[in-house]
Amino acid sequence: MSRHFVVVLTLALCGFFSQAHAFEFGPQLVVSVPNQELAVVNNGEVVAKYRISTSKFGLGDEHGSYKTPTGTLWVCNKIGDNLPPGTVIKNRNATREIVAANAPGRDPIVTRVIWLRGLDGQNKNAYDRCIYIHGTPEEHLIGKKASYGCIRMRSKDVVTLYNQVHVGTHVVISDKPLASMLPEEKSRFASIVNVWD
Repeated sequence: MSRHFVVVLTLALCGFFSQAHAFEFGPQLVVSVPNQELAVVNNGEVVAKYRISTSKFGLGDEHGSYKTPTGTLWVCNKIGDNLPPGTVIKNRNATREIVAANAPGRDPIVTRVIWLRGLDGQNKNAYDRCIYIHGTPEEHLIGKKASYGCIRMRSKDVVTLYNQVHVGTHVVISDKPLASMLPEEKSRFASIVNVWD
């Protein structure tokens, strides 16, 4: 099967799923901008939490704004199966370069790309803006607002997350604290194993 055909088929499927309001597969992802955390919720229970980095330019969906969109989105495509951690992904294609975590002066997309498409008016431009969940070599900035619109993760974390989600998985990005979005989980947060150092 040619690469061109696969790209066309992927885009067609993304359009189909978008028109169908996206089927939901796998766990739901909940992103809290004030907490700079992403929670993986499966059957109503938080099974993992990761530190992340959202946009340093704030929240929004305007073209050219470099802001992180809010609302409900869904995973439209996954790029980077089995790539070594730190592999640079440019224009959604892996290069041969591998960048170490916190390499000085380097800020490419690395390791994995989870491409998001919006489901409502407040995030209708997310797909065209190439809003991803992806790995970053700037791991020292995880937990701070530092991206150009995407949701950044440590390479080891994005590999784990990539294997948990599927095309169709819903992603809720909010300006609310995580606990307020998942009130039934408040008592369980203390016992959840946080997957960060």
